[in-house]
Amino acid sequence: MTEPIVAGVAESELGETPDRNWLDNAAIATVRALEDAGCTLDEVDGVAVAGGDDYMPALVLAEYLDLDEPSFLEGTEIGGSSFEHFCGHVGDAMARGEADVVVVAYGSTRKTGPDREQSLEETHPIDGFVRPTGLFRPPGAYAMAARRHMHEYGTTEEQLAEIAVSTREWASMNPKAAHREPITVDDVLESRRIAEPFDLLDCCLVSDGGGAVVLVSEERARELDVPEIAVAGVASTSTHRQDVSEMPDMTTTGAAVTGPNAFEQAGITHDDVDVAEIYDSFTYTALVTLEDLGFCEKGAGGAFVEGGTTAPGGELPMNTQGGGLSYCHPGHFGVFVLVEAVRQLRGEYTGDRQVDDAEVAVAHGTGGLLSSSSTVVLRRES
Repeated sequence: MTEPIVAGVAESELGETPDRNWLDNAAIATVRALEDAGCTLDEVDGVAVAGGDDYMPALVLAEYLDLDEPSFLEGTEIGGSSFEHFCGHVGDAMARGEADVVVVAYGSTRKTGPDREQSLEETHPIDGFVRPTGLFRPPGAYAMAARRHMHEYGTTEEQLAEIAVSTREWASMNPKAAHREPITVDDVLESRRIAEPFDLLDCCLVSDGGGAVVLVSEERARELDVPEIAVAGVASTSTHRQDVSEMPDMTTTGAAVTGPNAFEQAGITHDDVDVAEIYDSFTYTALVTLEDLGFCEKGAGGAFVEGGTTAPGGELPMNTQGGGLSYCHPGHFGVFVLVEAVRQLRGEYTGDRQVDDAEVAVAHGTGGLLSSSSTVVLRRES
């Protein structure tokens, strides 16, 4: 795989966009990301889209942007890990000489749009057994996995709450974050119960918004004279589809496979990682992913996150924009972890918001109900 360069990143407006649909938010984020990269729409020869509420969303966005016969089209749908997965496919296409400027985009109106209402139509035989029992998804499914982790390893609700507290510390410095006021472990534990062991502050937001990433070939990056943030490693996998009852082990995700593979491809160790941007649909999602990526031993995630390990000034800065827990969560949060990882590696922030001398970042997406995993290693080239 050729190492694509991330030349531009951007979001649309976040929170509530009642006057827009998913396509508007994806297109706005795309145009802004291209401006960030110093590219024009005329230069785009590839589009990758996931999560768009349309049939063949990559084609819909390409048409909406009036792109002239793009040579690379990608619409693999594996949930919130799709965008990290796309990075590998883009690298392969660039190695074959098929594309020079590719947009990876997402948009939704999950909070205010018609997609807020979930269809009861069943698309898989397992759904017919699970939904009639009243399992509240996704919170109920993630909660089952978290409870199993607590049973196996003694993880506590207080330890899960530590993740929400640290993430909110990062959000307090981000003017784009939906929630910026500081919280404590007690605040998390006293928030409304959603699905045991999750309280409201253990759960991600529901937002509208879009995000986009512009990947360019190394040659095009030199012409643009942008900071060279290289995709140094990519790995993806899945463990099951959409029902957590089919998950082989509720305490282990596909990150246990993708993490080592992406790290090996990039030629790094955990000690090389300066910042981690990890999908946090729930506090447990972040905890189990930290374990599976190898930042701590299996079962030690609770102890690992205690004491502000992932907070500003901590050993492993994580979700430095405020994560899905406090910044935004329009559905497929994986594109936003890439956006923030790039900004940290560029050194775009000041004060405590900026991780000092960040050169290597890990961006990890999770899709479905802990179903798919994709890990990307990004490296700032000198």
